[in-house]
Amino acid sequence: MALTRILIAFVGLLGLMTAVAAQEQPRNDDSDMTAERIHALVERIDAEAQRQENFWQFSLKERIVMIVIDTEADRMRIISPIVKNEDVPIEIYTRMLQANFDSALDARYAIANEIIWGAYIHPLRSLTDEELLSGIAQVVTVADTFGTTYSSGALIYGGGDSNEEIDKLYQELMDLLNPVI
Repeated sequence: MALTRILIAFVGLLGLMTAVAAQEQPRNDDSDMTAERIHALVERIDAEAQRQENFWQFSLKERIVMIVIDTEADRMRIISPIVKNEDVPIEIYTRMLQANFDSALDARYAIANEIIWGAYIHPLRSLTDEELLSGIAQVVTVADTFGTTYSSGALIYGGGDSNEEIDKLYQELMDLLNPVI
């Protein structure tokens, strides 16, 4: 009974949030994230990156990473394939959901087209360069830690996992923005 009330309240809150978001006016300033800015950052990560309009595919740490944007919906998604879901025992799905709650954080585990993915989703226009790079680092880390710590490495609620690897990868990406002279 209490769970039903919580679910009803949650659905109502989601409806309210959707209505408020629909009333927001789009930003139109020079700080908006654009396809051109994403392209410039992706090329600095991988000079052999491939682009098709609003889609990029590149490699980082020998992992395939893709970015898809939808300017009309103001959405951006960073994804990396991890494993075919048919090869995964049911216990792993529980662990993935636990990780989505406390250790995957901004990156998430997701399933689409019979594949388990690392994913990071963010509004496009308000996305900063640093958030894009952090999202890429978290997706790569969540994919790399699948089957072990299931962590994006950014911050762990409840502790236990090391942030060293994500910090190192994030710093490497940030160095691309500000090369050491």
